[in-house]
Amino acid sequence: MEGSVLLPVEAEAFVQSLETFSLQDVGSTRWFRQHERIEKLNMQAILSASATLDEYIKEMLVSHGKNTVLVHEMILTEVWKQKIFPILCQLQDFTPKNTFPLYMVIHHEATIINLLETVMYHKDSCEASDDSILDLVDYCHRKLTLVAANTGKDGHNTETNTNKAAGEAVLSSKEELQIQAAELEFNISLKALSVLRYITDHTDSISAINRMLCTHNVPCLLVRLIECCPWSRRTEGDIEKYINGKWQKIPEEDHLKMTKLDGQVWISLYNLLLKEDCQRKYDFNSFNKSQLLKLRSFLTEVLIDQLPNLAELQRLLAHLAVTDPEPPKKELVLEQIPEMWNHIMKENSNKWKAIAKHQVKETFNASEKDLRLQAQRLAQTYNLDVMESLLPEKPKCGGCGKEAAKRCGRCQGEWYCHRECQVKNWPKHKKACQLMMEANRKTQGDVKNDKKKCSGQNADLDSTENL
Repeated sequence: MEGSVLLPVEAEAFVQSLETFSLQDVGSTRWFRQHERIEKLNMQAILSASATLDEYIKEMLVSHGKNTVLVHEMILTEVWKQKIFPILCQLQDFTPKNTFPLYMVIHHEATIINLLETVMYHKDSCEASDDSILDLVDYCHRKLTLVAANTGKDGHNTETNTNKAAGEAVLSSKEELQIQAAELEFNISLKALSVLRYITDHTDSISAINRMLCTHNVPCLLVRLIECCPWSRRTEGDIEKYINGKWQKIPEEDHLKMTKLDGQVWISLYNLLLKEDCQRKYDFNSFNKSQLLKLRSFLTEVLIDQLPNLAELQRLLAHLAVTDPEPPKKELVLEQIPEMWNHIMKENSNKWKAIAKHQVKETFNASEKDLRLQAQRLAQTYNLDVMESLLPEKPKCGGCGKEAAKRCGRCQGEWYCHRECQVKNWPKHKKACQLMMEANRKTQGDVKNDKKKCSGQNADLDSTENL
């Protein structure tokens, strides 16, 4: 299949092999193999969805009941980042030669939330998540609370600002890793917003609805997100919005244009406040009412023109402003509760430092040979041609900035629209191109030498056996 990462047969084998790990096993060789598989499943799922092809990754995850495994592994990585990663950064005797394996563990959470964002768009995927939908609701609530708390009154993300200031100083590899983790956390939180929206679209679970409305009061959290709007900021007089995973300058005529993230918040609110089951369960007390009425100032004609369904929400708020709805009736309900987070925390309580020390010794102490082989496997995972098709925008020419269709034949890292632009840009690109070529040659040479050594060792073993 042209332009695909996995054939259906390969994908099914990968999905069937998905398993849950313990916190101590995070970063192990077996864990990394699963990470590579999930990365490929994620890329194939995005390719299929963006090209409106048969979404067989989603179908396989549903039929084999593996959404629960994905949610568990995502929460496991979240716990590792909160409890183990800070200890690793504080250990004075931990000076890794290469922080790449650590970064891949941090990135694992982003890979899974990306995959879940793609598959949870479909109702059958949401239904197949079973009880783990409650763990997913809690996860999304934690992420959105964090991003709302880190966004100041001026709409700037305090973590991002701290990272910019830190970037001006000379940092150690561990400090750089902490900054990268914080930046990735912001992206993960915004992906969680999309997942939450799909849950509000599809779930009929009384426990999940109760969790969102009564336990976490998600409507008020969403009001806070609309107020602080963490995906929009002003820098040096320009408005920037976080679109497709990066900050982009917005032309003046598009300042009022709704982004995908704006839409996800408003649709989530629409679902939680206007669905009959939700209205019956939500307590419109004085505090909740005062918070929800803040939305009226944001529901402008321009906004409603872009999302007409919000007219119904506007009418609900107008009615709410002049009435005092009765509190919800107390019903005897046997409610399910999420288990994954609590189970992982309870199982590893008071073991955080011991696990960190074990991982320093056994997991993140790989030899240069192991690191090269790991990098080679990941290079095969992140195929350049496939990565191109995943880009939300077409590559830009290194010479003139227009859309480009051709790459530099030597380093494969720079793009051009015509031969003339390549020739014109060569004096600037030459040094970087040579460095990349040398690095590629060295890596390929090291891999060949490793293979020769391995084959030589195998030949010695064979001759010994013959003797």
